[in-house]
Amino acid sequence: MNQRVVTTIRTPVELASRGLVSPDALPALEQVAACYAVAVTPDVAALIDASDPNDPIARQYIPSADELVTQSGENADPIGDHPHSPVSGIVHRYPDRVLFKLVHVCAVYCRFCFRREMVGPGKDTALSNDAYASALDYIRNHPEIWEVILTGGDPLMLSPRRLQEIMSDLAAIDHVKIIRIHTRVPVADPSRVADETVAALKVSGATTWVALHANHPRELTVEARAACARMIDAGIPMVSQSVLLRGVNDNAATLEALMRTFVECRIKPYYLHHGDLAPGTAHLRTTLEEGQKLMRHLRGRVSGLCQPDYVLDIPGGHGKAPVGPQYLSRRSEDAERQYRIVDYCGDVHLYPPVDETTSR
Repeated sequence: MNQRVVTTIRTPVELASRGLVSPDALPALEQVAACYAVAVTPDVAALIDASDPNDPIARQYIPSADELVTQSGENADPIGDHPHSPVSGIVHRYPDRVLFKLVHVCAVYCRFCFRREMVGPGKDTALSNDAYASALDYIRNHPEIWEVILTGGDPLMLSPRRLQEIMSDLAAIDHVKIIRIHTRVPVADPSRVADETVAALKVSGATTWVALHANHPRELTVEARAACARMIDAGIPMVSQSVLLRGVNDNAATLEALMRTFVECRIKPYYLHHGDLAPGTAHLRTTLEEGQKLMRHLRGRVSGLCQPDYVLDIPGGHGKAPVGPQYLSRRSEDAERQYRIVDYCGDVHLYPPVDETTSR
């Protein structure tokens, strides 16, 4: 196993000194780090089995020379944020909600991140005061906005004081009823979810939701579960977001365990994302067919509480689309209002059922 890490690792040389990568890999990994940020917190490093070359935690956080290979179709803005950004920090893709990108730093940097070109050291760490004010004005001037989703970067990297200011500013807007926070912090650095942070997330005038990003059941450690429990016990509901990743969770047993673990932690599985076309991430993407097969397995094996929506962000900014398996089809064009329905065992049934007494 690797040496116990006490500070966040930020360079390939540090990764090698802690036994997390081979020294022979350093020339290629230095090239990767020059393009995409690296950060591995002590909590995440402690989960990595350095003796396992296929460790599913390492695949998420430890840079790989495969990231230097860009395939056709990959681009720096794979889900099309830019065309829907009317002012700095805001993405308004759907009528009733906006993304509010407050910061461009994270506790850890995922190797599959779809914003990998926009986050990390050297990028703007936070919106300027003027940009923040303009973003708030945009939200105020669009009464159709019911939900504001705080993202980035990771909004829980902000201080409790700054978080409380932002939450209060948003809750003061009459038509904003939901404030959703997307974060990896409870997994990556659970001690940051202190009582002061939880208190900052609670605000009068709007309901707070937290969406936790985790991709493997091992990430939900005792400490991570306690961090989530602090929010949930304070009355903040939680949902999950995961990315389907080759070599991480692209097998039925792992995905089943992950979704059940979320529910055991009182976190409702929400989205299972198909991997985006971010540069240098092809080695981590599955096929849509593989994802659909896994979703069929979940439907037959685990409680409805454990079912996420399998979704794809359509490149070019066209939004999310459900891409899970289909269970319903027309029997034939001339069969009036009769359908084929596939059950969780894979058997096909007609609906409405054929009445044998009238079909003779």
